[in-house]
Amino acid sequence: MEYSSHHFDVIVVGAGIMGSSTAYQLAKRGQKTLLLEQFDFLHHRGSSHGESRTIRATYPEDYYCDMVMESSQSWEQAQSEIGYKVYFKAQQFDMGPSDNKSLLSVISSCERKSLPHQVLDGQQVADRFSGRINIPESWVGVLTEVGGVIKPTKAVSMFQALAFQKGAVLRDNMEVKNIVKDEARGGVNVVVANGEEYWGKKCVVTAGAWMGKLVKTVSGLELPIQALETTVCYWRIKEGHEAKFAIGSDFPTFASYGEPYIYGTPSLEFPGLIKIAVHGGYTCDPDKRPWGPGISSDSMKEWIKGRFSGLVDYGGPVATQLCMYSMTPDGDFVIDFLGGEFGKDVVIGGGFSGHGFKMAPVVGRILADLALSGEAKGVDLKHFRIQRFQENPEGNVKDYEDQVTLHQITGR
Repeated sequence: MEYSSHHFDVIVVGAGIMGSSTAYQLAKRGQKTLLLEQFDFLHHRGSSHGESRTIRATYPEDYYCDMVMESSQSWEQAQSEIGYKVYFKAQQFDMGPSDNKSLLSVISSCERKSLPHQVLDGQQVADRFSGRINIPESWVGVLTEVGGVIKPTKAVSMFQALAFQKGAVLRDNMEVKNIVKDEARGGVNVVVANGEEYWGKKCVVTAGAWMGKLVKTVSGLELPIQALETTVCYWRIKEGHEAKFAIGSDFPTFASYGEPYIYGTPSLEFPGLIKIAVHGGYTCDPDKRPWGPGISSDSMKEWIKGRFSGLVDYGGPVATQLCMYSMTPDGDFVIDFLGGEFGKDVVIGGGFSGHGFKMAPVVGRILADLALSGEAKGVDLKHFRIQRFQENPEGNVKDYEDQVTLHQITGR
């Protein structure tokens, strides 16, 4: 086909971290790539902005460990190409009741995947972190070397810049209204709000919290992906102790299993503040968000009071930021062909359920593989298929606790 500014090998819809990573993967393979974003690039309305995300290989599900390990290497490769850092390494520390099924599954997964780890009792935890972290006698801790902090907005910008350097066309403020099979030429036509149409041999949809709406418009398929508004909280480290919790010290990224499930990062983006948040939020319509007030901090106050030896002020968070999750019933991703009349011409990547950012490089690689060759190398996608929800509305069956707390907006 003759060259045209509206004809592409692959069109990527949605320029958050997943779409930007996918565009980078496609462009570096020599594909004529178009990346479309409905808002401004690097906007704060979705799931790919802010100051930090954790990376960890400790999962109850075995299938995420390898993806994280590949992504860890890919983050380093990409930042070496761009010339600045987005990935700051730290250890990862998981903790929780010794009988918590999710934490026990994490330990079992570490063993099965030969991920080096230490299981620590309360005294060993206090010794290891010089009294900065304390856990109850009935708890255990799991320490691994694969952890750290990723700078999200900076990371999205990195992949967009690398994609552009390799020839991708980037267009923001281009809301996609429909994707239509092109019966005459094959491929698809992507229709944007201003009336323009772009033709692509293939299309990859990474629309985040808008995935359900767009897929229903395009194909009529009801994907069980629910947008969730979550609140990230920053707490003040008491004066004189700031260095003990800073990135670059031996303080880890961390997760605490049980109710509530809490996660956090060393102090990095805001000097003297530490990020500690609940993994959960309120269901919402991504186009009609409440923009707060967010999750009650009472459970976090109690948790901080018990864990950090009085070195972090637990009176209340001093700064908060809002973000969105795209939740599936089982907390697992959706990575698949849209199917139906589109066959393998449209690939979707969504439902990352508040834990996908760390795996963006490998997700981008997988989505590019699927678009170009119809299969993904070195990864079993059976856990991510759309079909699982037709077999069981709850998706993949798991023998351990949910980690994400969902609240209905009406329950505020």
